[in-house]
Amino acid sequence: MRGQVLGVDRNGREGRIAGDDGQRYWFEPDDWSDRTGPMVGAQVDFEVSNGRALRIYHVPGTVAPRPAADPARPRPRKDKVAAALLAFFLGIFGVHRFYLGRVGSGIAMLVLTCTLVGIFVTSIWSLIDFIRYLVMDNDEFHHRYG
Repeated sequence: MRGQVLGVDRNGREGRIAGDDGQRYWFEPDDWSDRTGPMVGAQVDFEVSNGRALRIYHVPGTVAPRPAADPARPRPRKDKVAAALLAFFLGIFGVHRFYLGRVGSGIAMLVLTCTLVGIFVTSIWSLIDFIRYLVMDNDEFHHRYG
């Protein structure tokens, strides 16, 4: 069967393929039969067994899409102390939220800061974030903000 790679989880342990039959199939890294490995958007040919894609190959002649996240090369970890310091010194502008990848709440803090009442709200919000980051366990912090 043919299909397209939809994605691979952050740890690279499992991924999904949308088959040409409209069904979705899961796979693991060991299911790949070529050296290239999974790439999001790649056109692939595979066999199916109980909802699992097996013996997966890239379709020859298709354009090579952007590679999926490489599990051997993890994303850079965010520093807990840096986030806390940003929250303390620049927190009313939401800089710590942008740093941690929480763009929506960062924009909300930035917009709130434009009003007099909002400055008070974002001051308290950033102080709570500052304290929360410092007392949070390192593993929990990296799990949340990876």
